[in-house]
Amino acid sequence: MNKEKLLKKGKVIILATGGTIAGVGESGKIMGYQPGSLSVDDLLKEVPQLKSVAFIETMQICNVNSDDITDRIWLKLARTVNELSKDPQIAGFVITHGTDTLEETAYFLNLVVKTKKPVVLTGSMRPATSISADGPMNLYEAVCVAISEKAIGKGVLAVFSDHIYSARQVSKLNSFSLMAISSGEMGAIGIVRDGDVHFYENPDKTHTVDSCFMVGDLEKLPKVSILYFYVDADPALLEYAIANSKGVVIAGAGAGEYSLKFKEAIEKASVPIVISSRINASLVPEKTLLSERTIAADNLPPQKAAVLLRLCLTMDLGIDEIRKIFAEY
Repeated sequence: MNKEKLLKKGKVIILATGGTIAGVGESGKIMGYQPGSLSVDDLLKEVPQLKSVAFIETMQICNVNSDDITDRIWLKLARTVNELSKDPQIAGFVITHGTDTLEETAYFLNLVVKTKKPVVLTGSMRPATSISADGPMNLYEAVCVAISEKAIGKGVLAVFSDHIYSARQVSKLNSFSLMAISSGEMGAIGIVRDGDVHFYENPDKTHTVDSCFMVGDLEKLPKVSILYFYVDADPALLEYAIANSKGVVIAGAGAGEYSLKFKEAIEKASVPIVISSRINASLVPEKTLLSERTIAADNLPPQKAAVLLRLCLTMDLGIDEIRKIFAEY
């Protein structure tokens, strides 16, 4: 398909950050590779079929293991998408990303990008040099979603192994399976088959253009610590986190529960404390909170609750206003 016809379909910008999808190791092996070794243009060479899907432009934001993603990279990604989305020729965006923290980046962008155009994250569980690497198909399907009019207005999405997930619900639920990226009991909101995009659900929580969060002038995000509760968990660690953070998230047991010693430390705290759960499929409603000065994370896992709290702390909000945001976002 020639350039003119592709441009009529729309332009997709691929923003690369590294990860396993750009990983290189011993030929045929799955383990022992170096993430973030290939450039975004190297990735495109493995998916020649994209030439018939959309007009592609690329940008290498960084090339790192996703465990080394930082708030500054998040802010760079958000500003890049927000600026480029003003171009009427651009139909959507694909972000290649390591799977370890893909869910956090996706949720952050879901809260701060100001466009209805599709923003789609993808990655892989196998490095590019392994047998049956999953990166090329995931990248192909992500571009198909990014160019699809059906994806407009659905917020930031993640595409993995033929499935489409909302940024708020997507998580990494396995450390080795090709189906590691999922939404658990919440399920996918759509699927991709032979490049055809099918949606069956719409994300209901507030996102993107309707979000109250603005990051245009931010250089960094406030520090938030996550504390994991377990039998005999030392409350001194919680006290340290409270003293050295702008906010704290507790990964509680069950529906966000913790010991009396933890509660004593919480009652003395002067920073916002959000209660999440250490259980994958969890719900922490306000009615179950053990302290009136805490905030319920609803069904957000600790790492996503921390993302939302960090953004709340960029604004001059009272605890009741933060509670309302956690209920709506």
